[in-house]
Amino acid sequence: MTSNSSNIADPAPILACTICRDVQNFDLLIEDMEAVMGEAWGDLGFEEAFVFLGQEEADALEFVAMAIDDVDEENLTQLSQIIAAAKARGVNVILIAEDVSPAALHQLLRGGADEFVPYPLPEGELAAAVDRLRARDVAPPAPAVHAQPGAQLSKKNDGNGAIIAVQGLAGGCGTTTMAVNLAWELATVDKKASPRVCLIDLGLQFGSVATYLDLPRRDAVFELLQDIENIDEDSFGGALVGFEDKMQVLTAPADILPLDMISPQDVNAILDVAASHFDYVVVDMPSTLVQWSEVLLDRASVYFAMIELDMRSAQNTLRLRRALESENLPFDKIRFVLNRAPKFTDLQGKSRVKRLADSLGIAIDVQLPDGGKAVLQACDHGLPLASQASKNPLRKEISKIAGSLHAFGESQSEAA
Repeated sequence: MTSNSSNIADPAPILACTICRDVQNFDLLIEDMEAVMGEAWGDLGFEEAFVFLGQEEADALEFVAMAIDDVDEENLTQLSQIIAAAKARGVNVILIAEDVSPAALHQLLRGGADEFVPYPLPEGELAAAVDRLRARDVAPPAPAVHAQPGAQLSKKNDGNGAIIAVQGLAGGCGTTTMAVNLAWELATVDKKASPRVCLIDLGLQFGSVATYLDLPRRDAVFELLQDIENIDEDSFGGALVGFEDKMQVLTAPADILPLDMISPQDVNAILDVAASHFDYVVVDMPSTLVQWSEVLLDRASVYFAMIELDMRSAQNTLRLRRALESENLPFDKIRFVLNRAPKFTDLQGKSRVKRLADSLGIAIDVQLPDGGKAVLQACDHGLPLASQASKNPLRKEISKIAGSLHAFGESQSEAA
């Protein structure tokens, strides 16, 4: 009598795992995991995952998909430990998040998560993320070019770069997103003769340019601000961080500093050095008006003010107008940018925009479309929109602005 044990198929090896508080909360993830991995996947809770990833059996895993929502933000330390345990085993981590704050996402991504996918899952996005991980695993490692500390500066021919300031008139209206992406678009506007671009973050307290480009905040920035009276091209260049060999960035310092730590004379000195070495100097301004705000208003070739279609932007615009006109400062120099503007087909929204401009007595020169979740994802990944979502409507509009500014600058140079 022969045994029929050989006819019993071995269970499929487990090559991937979901890690979450309750996988039933992410039913779409179950469907996508089955589509991508068939039967070769399992599910673990947070406690189970940490224990399992400490065992040799975890070496067989191709990836883990950590699914979290806003409730899990209370356990960021535990989540970071799980990611660290996975990376220690050489296991890729896909982070799947629903209603999670940008700060929490950034912390987990910086902790080692390889891919981020929003929940509910866009169709085919999990499979695409797995394909990217597989391609990355078989491809030879690329040289790191994301950030290069310090810069060797050389003088421009005319020594008079254009200064472009960007200031928000209300919190969360996209000021830093505009500044970062405008600087990147200017740096890449001409493929044959790329302009030299410097992005300066003057938000000394909560400036987030470094976060949006995933750059380190260097001690050299604080040292520069402490001793601006002795600033020269060496000290300024030493405080800069290069981004992908395309532009230089002066980030905000690592610690919160008082805005009056620098004087109008200090800001003038920084702009003098920057403008003498770069074609374009993009300045991300704090939303607060300080003594040296007048310096930027006076020296900027273009001064963008970011607003939204809401009451707070309208009231703050009126306040700004009264403040500048009381000091005989040029309010008319400001170019207003409406972020998250109504779509072309939204006639009611277009009418609201016109009423807003008329009631404030301003011209809204630029209307930026809502870029959606792709903007938040690009910021969390530390990448410009052109790298993360090149076809995003917000990216296309900022690219047009950069092209117009560069074309105008070129025509001015030829005329001179």
